[in-house]
Amino acid sequence: MEIPLLKDILIIFTLAIAVLLVCHRLRVPSIVGFLFTGLLAGPHGLGLVTAVENVELLAQIGVILLLFTIGIEFSLPDLLEMKKAVLVGGSLQVGLTIVPVLAVALALGQMPSQATFLSFLVPISSTAIILKILQEKNEIGSPHGRVALAVSIFQDVVSIPMMLLIPMLAGWSGVAGKSLLLLLTEVVGVLMFVVVSTKWIVPKVLYQVARVRSRELFLLSVLVLCFAVAWFTQFMGLSVALGAFLAGLIISASDYGYHALGSILPFRDAFSSFFFVSIGMLLDLGFLIHEPFRVTLFAGGTILMKSVLAGSAVVFLGYPLRTAIITGLTLGQIGEFSFILADMGARYGLFAGHTYQLFLAVSVVTMGAAPFVIGIAPRIADAVGRLRLPDALKDGFAFPGNKEVLSLRGHLIIVGFGLNGRNVAHAAKRAGIPYVILEMNPETVRKEKSGGEPISYGDAAHEAVLQQAGIEQARVMVVAISDPAATRRITATARTLNPTLHIIARTRFFPEIEPLRELGANDVIPEEFETSVEIFTRVLDKYCLPRDEIDRLVLEARAGGYEMFRSLSHEAVPLCNLELHLPDMEVTTRRVRRTSPLAGKSLAEVELRTRYGITLLAIRRGGEVLANPSGEMGILAGDILIVMGAPASLAGVANLF
Repeated sequence: MEIPLLKDILIIFTLAIAVLLVCHRLRVPSIVGFLFTGLLAGPHGLGLVTAVENVELLAQIGVILLLFTIGIEFSLPDLLEMKKAVLVGGSLQVGLTIVPVLAVALALGQMPSQATFLSFLVPISSTAIILKILQEKNEIGSPHGRVALAVSIFQDVVSIPMMLLIPMLAGWSGVAGKSLLLLLTEVVGVLMFVVVSTKWIVPKVLYQVARVRSRELFLLSVLVLCFAVAWFTQFMGLSVALGAFLAGLIISASDYGYHALGSILPFRDAFSSFFFVSIGMLLDLGFLIHEPFRVTLFAGGTILMKSVLAGSAVVFLGYPLRTAIITGLTLGQIGEFSFILADMGARYGLFAGHTYQLFLAVSVVTMGAAPFVIGIAPRIADAVGRLRLPDALKDGFAFPGNKEVLSLRGHLIIVGFGLNGRNVAHAAKRAGIPYVILEMNPETVRKEKSGGEPISYGDAAHEAVLQQAGIEQARVMVVAISDPAATRRITATARTLNPTLHIIARTRFFPEIEPLRELGANDVIPEEFETSVEIFTRVLDKYCLPRDEIDRLVLEARAGGYEMFRSLSHEAVPLCNLELHLPDMEVTTRRVRRTSPLAGKSLAEVELRTRYGITLLAIRRGGEVLANPSGEMGILAGDILIVMGAPASLAGVANLF
């Protein structure tokens, strides 16, 4: 007996593998690949799939699991940290987009209910595409990455009440007779059920399930909870998707949220792929062929309109123009939740056939163009930044009071106040080194400034911001941000403003080192390399290797690992970087402790070079540096000796100091 659905599933997955391989090579998001798979396999393409209704049934399960995982990942504490970007920025972006779309739809002859429904579809962007591209570019922690994700999360959440409004807009018989009071009563009842389940029922049930330590039992319990809440909301006359999202929220508040998410992700990915494939099946290829101008016009207009309005919302938050432009272009596409809303609208009769096809075509084009639009966003932002515009617009106006000229000399500038920046600031404070911090997160600046940190808001890629931080008088600058493109711009700008500045840049991978050194960075610290050093240090420690041997191996690893990069720059370097020209030598500092055998002796008595194979270059005593000391000079407790030698020699005399 032949099972049509089984054959169709096989066709879809086989075709999807081929399409996704091509998309991977072209760096196109997998969602676009699934849409194209549906276009090829569907009735408007090659006609390979016959049981379209069954595929749509699997797609509905995919929608439930997709919203379920969104609910699990929805972290209220995390959102509270970005509350301004989420609530204010998200509300502005959605509101500013709804108004012109509603006006255009009404002008084109749509009924008010249909025009309102269409205005719900356009503001929502693709969280999946945005997250994937930002991860690939290592820009999630960048200012535009944080704001774009915050706004997209708000869009995902606001789509839930939009789902509740769709039946009302359609005047559907199931809800048309209901009063608004009755609908609100049902919503309140469901929310009370969620609160009770979150606090008293689900944690206890999952605790008993987890005690058994059965993976199968835990997975089944999670699935039962997901579909039970989804069925309950449907029974109450509300959206199944809303129930799935609430079920995810219930689990996310327990101690088992992450484990549940890990268990459910494979099922979500498999079933949600059917959803995007089913959307692709609805897209008529003939419509694309016969209406290329209209599709291109609406797709380009959508990207332009969403980018400008989203960027305007970011400018309103006080971010610099460059951040606003990149964020706006990042949010320019139509997202996956728009398809969910569109599918509901089609079932409730809010979509005519021609309008639905136009929406599908425009959505697929914007999603397909998203990687390319986001890729060129920095260049567009740089081009706009070269125009003569007000400084308040270019630099942002979140903290207009940070325009004072610093009177520091020889200070440290820290760009970025994440984990790395905080550690550098803490070390500088302990060592008594004056420093200033430049940060692009307004909430972080406000919080840390109230705590007494010398922190200012501003984009360090701008000359004016660096000048306000005293770049000409600074001695060292540490670029500790996670945005590779911004790191390169900051390095180049700082090197132009201060040719003698020592620039230390953080990067993740080896390939990013050479461009940074060519732009003027003196030291580039690759986290990839330093992580490997830390790993083998801990491994050797567990095998009880002597600590001095471990230190010697670390010194050798760093000397050998960076040797290839030191050859990239042939500029003159200060004496403290002499090891760049002598790869087998290390220049370091050692403090003489009170218990050191060196304390109280002269250099001639110690014989550092003869006995230990190291050379003393200078002594730092208090605020004075004694260069080229004579043999009669005594060594005092508390002195800092600047010495040079082979890594093995330096490791061997560690206890001497």
